[in-house]
Amino acid sequence: MVLSLPAIKAARKAFPDAYIAIMVQPRIDDILKGNPDIDEVIVYDKNKKHKGAWNNFGFIKLLRAKKFDTALILHSTKRVNLLCFLAGIPKRVGYARGKADFLLTDRIVYAKKSGEKHEAEYSLDILRYIGVEPDFSNPFIYVQNEDEKKADEILKGLGVNNREKFVILHPGASCKSKMWPLENFTKLGDMLIENLKVKVMINLAPSQAGMGEKVRSMMRNKPVFFCDPTSLGELAALFKKASLVISNDSGPVHVASGVGVPVISIFGRNQKGLSPVRWRPLGYKAIAIHKDVGCVECLAHDCKKGFLCLKAISVEEVFKEAKRLLSL
Repeated sequence: MVLSLPAIKAARKAFPDAYIAIMVQPRIDDILKGNPDIDEVIVYDKNKKHKGAWNNFGFIKLLRAKKFDTALILHSTKRVNLLCFLAGIPKRVGYARGKADFLLTDRIVYAKKSGEKHEAEYSLDILRYIGVEPDFSNPFIYVQNEDEKKADEILKGLGVNNREKFVILHPGASCKSKMWPLENFTKLGDMLIENLKVKVMINLAPSQAGMGEKVRSMMRNKPVFFCDPTSLGELAALFKKASLVISNDSGPVHVASGVGVPVISIFGRNQKGLSPVRWRPLGYKAIAIHKDVGCVECLAHDCKKGFLCLKAISVEEVFKEAKRLLSL
């Protein structure tokens, strides 16, 4: 969603008087609040509220009543293509991924797997397809006042005052092929505290808090620890308060860059379509660190090289970039 924001902004600029609605999964709507380029956020909950034929019918009825002229489908799936078709949207533009492509009126050749450019540019290509020449802009998330207040409460409870510099370490990811060794995060945390005199926060989703506990237990210096449940809006506000976020290739690092905080994202896999060429965080102070260790084919979590690509990134290298960003 974060990497779709440049396309949404470009659509608003191209069609200033249009009614622009965004359809997203639950929770994702949180980071779209206050966005002036969006008139409405429609939440489609396929697993709960809209699960089953009858509930889907109700959702389709809702879409049909809105009488949309065009659906720009940034990520084509069978379900989304079908929903837009049954909602009677006359023009349905999306990538032909073999996912019920016949339900689209306009099919764009799917080349994302080649990873020749950034995901945000692939979304902008849909606008180019319909004749718009979009200007590129970095993603921007509008943090809400209530989320700012909640973030202040969280930090106060953790003993971090408003004027203190603190760095957030996010050692989790969706797959172990994306995870820099925990001992590296441990060493980095200690170096930041001892050499730069900043506070370090370990932050992960509750489901991955165990990894954070391991990092905390291995550190010589006591970090701030926050792995409690939050909304995405609250997480965005918390990131905005930080001086720097250092993370694996993950969703949260894009949220962090979206609120303008400096970020360092650590990438492992070199497979086409999965590398930082396509998935690096965007921003003026966003850095992606990646090493090509000569793999012809990436086997992901079945790696036979012991995730050499991740181990090739040294703690000292990441610390050097962190020191530079913190001095800006």
